[in-house]
Amino acid sequence: MHLLFRTLLTLFLSRRRPALSIWGESSLPLRVLPTDIDIAMHVNNGMYFSLMDLGRFDLMIRSGTWSMMRRRGWSPVANGETISFRKSLTLGQRYSIETRIIGFDERAIYFEQRMVSNGEIYAKAVIATRLVSRKGPVSNEDIFAALGQPPADLVLPEWIHEWRLNNSLPSTRRPAPHVWVR
Repeated sequence: MHLLFRTLLTLFLSRRRPALSIWGESSLPLRVLPTDIDIAMHVNNGMYFSLMDLGRFDLMIRSGTWSMMRRRGWSPVANGETISFRKSLTLGQRYSIETRIIGFDERAIYFEQRMVSNGEIYAKAVIATRLVSRKGPVSNEDIFAALGQPPADLVLPEWIHEWRLNNSLPSTRRPAPHVWVR
């Protein structure tokens, strides 16, 4: 809810920015607002992922993917994320969220996103997403039929396969018991 108005503003303004290919890169200029920071006066670590949602929306809207997904009843959901921090973004600082798709596997679409200020990377994340419909996950076959085939050189980095295996939870059809506390 904390980013609702900013999300709506991004959805509105991105429609007026130059068109992009979904296989291209989006750069969304922003400024650190008082609602983005924590007691240490820098962007809160949890806020980075929320702000990165705006970058993915910008790419999807400017490429026409968002409208296509909505027409088909598809919704994007994140199902895995990892982030590394290098420097802190501080109150009032201008930065951009750089977003691109870095690959696919049978379970997810992977985005790389960077928070960049004055040409320097402050944080970098990889987000595994899925498209879902009322019938369940949308297949890559259906995604590629709607978006077109990805570029031939779009090859998922090998480390992501291992990261995915080591960090995934069981499917929602299988139990995932919690046993820390007895």
